[in-house]
Amino acid sequence: MLVEFGKTRVLCVASFTPGVPRWLKDSGNGWVTSEYAMLPRATHTRSDRESVKGKLGGRTQEISRLVGRSLRGIVDMKELGENTIVIDCDVLQADGGTRTAAITGAYVALADAISWAQKEGHIKSGAKPLADSVAAISVGIIDGIPMLDLCYEEDVRAETDMNVVCSGDGRFIEVQGTAEGAPFDRALLDSLLNLAVAGCATLTNLQKQALAQ
Repeated sequence: MLVEFGKTRVLCVASFTPGVPRWLKDSGNGWVTSEYAMLPRATHTRSDRESVKGKLGGRTQEISRLVGRSLRGIVDMKELGENTIVIDCDVLQADGGTRTAAITGAYVALADAISWAQKEGHIKSGAKPLADSVAAISVGIIDGIPMLDLCYEEDVRAETDMNVVCSGDGRFIEVQGTAEGAPFDRALLDSLLNLAVAGCATLTNLQKQALAQ
């Protein structure tokens, strides 16, 4: 699954494996997790591969966990059964919003993998592992104006920056917000959240279209 948010492009691939980590064995529950990485030339200047450095950076670990949490928020692990799905999110090109693009694309890859597993008989007949869909978008305040899906240049200038993860029915799974300059009030927070919910609703429709193909 290749997802594009403007110039940001993320490849999301799901791997389905029967069985679960040792700590979940015989629980009857499945497991969904994610790994996130950026290609060396995804940004304007080349960065070293983290595999060469010998350890994952803090940002990479944070986003990997965020994507995993977001997906688990809409998966019924009991319905998934003792199966594991790993979503690999590789950023091919970065222009802001890579984590939100990764979450949105990862859901499509996840849903596709579950559909395949059910057809192949790896998940019990009639099971409904997906309780809902999930999408994410960035919002921010630039020159006093709320804006949706910030590119890198806008993100750098933003007075307030926020990442919002929503379920398909508009509920919040995760909200990450920071005042880069002056504090923001409740009215501004509400306007940003409303903008994000509308953006996620649009993404939800696009996800449905992609899965229908």
